[in-house]
Amino acid sequence: MSTIEKVIGREILDSRGNPTVEVEVVLDSGARGRAAVPSGASTGQFEAVELRDGGDRFGGKGVSIAVANVNGEIDEELEGRDALDQREIDRALLDLDGTDNKARLGANAILGASLAVAKAAADELDIPLYRHVGGTNAHVLPVPMMNVLNGGAHADNNVDFQEFMVMPVGAASFSEALRWGTETYHVLKAVLHDKGLSTAVGDEGGFAPDLEDNEAPLKLLLEAIEKAGFAPGDDIAIALDPATSEVFRDGAYVLEGEGRTLSSAELADYWADLCARYPIVSIEDGMAEEDWDGWGVLTQKVGDRVQLVGDDLFVTNSARLATGIERGVANSILVKVNQIGSLTETSDAVALATRNRYTAVMSHRSGET
Repeated sequence: MSTIEKVIGREILDSRGNPTVEVEVVLDSGARGRAAVPSGASTGQFEAVELRDGGDRFGGKGVSIAVANVNGEIDEELEGRDALDQREIDRALLDLDGTDNKARLGANAILGASLAVAKAAADELDIPLYRHVGGTNAHVLPVPMMNVLNGGAHADNNVDFQEFMVMPVGAASFSEALRWGTETYHVLKAVLHDKGLSTAVGDEGGFAPDLEDNEAPLKLLLEAIEKAGFAPGDDIAIALDPATSEVFRDGAYVLEGEGRTLSSAELADYWADLCARYPIVSIEDGMAEEDWDGWGVLTQKVGDRVQLVGDDLFVTNSARLATGIERGVANSILVKVNQIGSLTETSDAVALATRNRYTAVMSHRSGET
């Protein structure tokens, strides 16, 4: 048995300069694993609870209470357990917390421990983490979605929608896809500069200029893709994350940048129109997290040809995904480990999606480590 000897929690800073939890797990063999927990800017209301200190320290965003939970209760609970039994480790953590949303110990504390155990187990077995977690099925790299224009909660500009991404669907390998996306990103910067637009960046490194409307980023992406020498749609397609829960108020979608408000049906028509005129292959959170009827309309309109990804809708939660499957909405789930708070629950959500022919899109958060 690969016995856990010590669980150590620390407070570190993420990519936005905010505190987050780091956990290190040490096994009796000397093997160890270390994991740092990410944090989102636009978060779904059904996500597991990230425990913050409040008060004046770090503007209320400190995580010293979560770290204390790691060094106290979680260390005591996991000491002596087998690091190779990930499901049992995560079950013990969930039972210890005792809440539905991990609010007592904090999802940031629980997830840090869960992931650190997995990394320690991989170190013990002397295999890569992806092989330990994914087994023999872990052999395909994803097509990257590169967030090159930012708006919404990720930028201080007038664009209502959050992410405009390039997706190198025609590349033969991940390395080639990375090169294509990078070349397009640099050409996009030149295009913005030539038009006298800002090349300052948002939370996720995408450019964040003020633009005339929410369609303007799509025109800029097309121009950059073509000037970089690629064929829009065949070589590089477009993916969107409008994060519409952020603009959903009183049953309607308020687009402040354009000074107009759309109903669910009108927004579904808006997306269908854009998909007909631009090489858009994926839309994440095209409707708000509680607008199930709107999701149904959108799925009927474009779900046969566009990947419709539920992020705030599903929050990597098997129960919410099961509801979506039953209602026939969306066709893909976004996967963020800190939305649900443990590795086992994340894996279970992906397995449920796969069994029902939903794709799974692996995601970072805007506050990474």
